[in-house]
Amino acid sequence: MFNDIAPRYDLLNHLLSLGIDKRWRTLAARCLAKGAGVLDVACGTGDFAITAARRGAARVTGVDISEKMLDVARAKARAKHLDHRVSFLQGDAEELHFPDGSFDAVTVAFGARNFERLDKALDEIARVTRPGGRLVILEFSVPERFPVKQLYRFYFTRLLPRVGGIISGRGDAYAYLPASVYPFPRGEKFLDILRAAGFHGATARPLSFGIATLYTAEKPA
Repeated sequence: MFNDIAPRYDLLNHLLSLGIDKRWRTLAARCLAKGAGVLDVACGTGDFAITAARRGAARVTGVDISEKMLDVARAKARAKHLDHRVSFLQGDAEELHFPDGSFDAVTVAFGARNFERLDKALDEIARVTRPGGRLVILEFSVPERFPVKQLYRFYFTRLLPRVGGIISGRGDAYAYLPASVYPFPRGEKFLDILRAAGFHGATARPLSFGIATLYTAEKPA
């Protein structure tokens, strides 16, 4: 599915979010220390990896299971003259082929809800994060307050899948988006999961009326 929508993925992301997704990534990148070595898991077409490099990360490695998404990511990094600092590898979040403590920070931007086994993926992320390192996760959430909750539900479950399906040619891909967001644990429930994975100091910051949430946590030193 992700291979099929890769050519139109960026266009639809920016169009369907009205460009707000760029601000979300910038806010998340500000949580990373300057000069950090970063692993971006479920990196997709590389938007967050590139943003992190531009915001001062010394080296960013993106990992994704979709080779077509990675092709787009590599082309973008070359076009922005960042391919000497940003690299992309095919891989599974549940089996990260890096030594323990390899990265100063690990990030996941809108990919955590796609992990088949969330606990296994978080265990792997914790393993490759150095002691004292940081975890930064951006994920969609669901607004809780009237009238944003009602407007969002109409847009997210009815309008977005239709528009996304027409432009991408894969209606199932954009029906999958709300279907994956609503069941995903969010807020305090997700913080509990991060704590169970061994992270501490976990925080959740709602963005744009709760349409997305920025989670941060640290691996104990």
